[in-house]
Amino acid sequence: MADDWLERSAASYNKYSLDSKDDYAAILLMPVDTLSEIIEWTFRSLPDEILVGIDPDVSRPHPDGVNRRFTGSDFQSGLFAGQGYVLGAPHLVNRGDSFSVHHVPEEWIDGIFTEDRGSRGGRFTHWIHSHPNAVAVPSEADADAAQWTEGCDMILGVRFSPEGLLPWFDEVGGTRRRLSPGSNSVKSDKGNDSLPVIGRAVTGHLIHGLEVIAFHRTGLGINLIITDSEGVPIE
Repeated sequence: MADDWLERSAASYNKYSLDSKDDYAAILLMPVDTLSEIIEWTFRSLPDEILVGIDPDVSRPHPDGVNRRFTGSDFQSGLFAGQGYVLGAPHLVNRGDSFSVHHVPEEWIDGIFTEDRGSRGGRFTHWIHSHPNAVAVPSEADADAAQWTEGCDMILGVRFSPEGLLPWFDEVGGTRRRLSPGSNSVKSDKGNDSLPVIGRAVTGHLIHGLEVIAFHRTGLGINLIITDSEGVPIE
């Protein structure tokens, strides 16, 4: 069950999603309990990255009114597989560094046309992976892996300390979306020694911030919206 901090962060995140809907080509609905589970796996795996596969829940189409309210002027129908359905249950597929995490273990590969499916070669429609101590902006490796995604790719960025060999680098281009109860815009923390503390992971790391985005393999941004179990946006 998602805690109060995440519920309040989701409400703030969704307000920004609504206000900036004209910047996105499509919407993607993620239940908050799904996001909570992915965040928990991420914290338990620090400082490694994780890769999570998700299929759409075809029994849960978008609730009435959500598309009309959250889609903007650049909306494109039929852009990706599973469009129009709430995300289903998450599956933890892999854990590793940024070079190995996109290579799906054999037990998650269905064996059909795997050579034509890139490094992931798996059966899931959507993918989300973590960026430990890195912003939620696609790297070159992320963009390459996304070319085989039939649905959408998502990135969960986590800022933590001690940094170890992974120092936080804030000066990165691209659209970033903070997951926090306050402002959803992201500003540089350069020169600021005082960082918020969300909590402490079981690995001992202090968690200072989270970011999450969704994107299509063409490079188009996808407007992620965090919902309750029925797909109703949290407000």
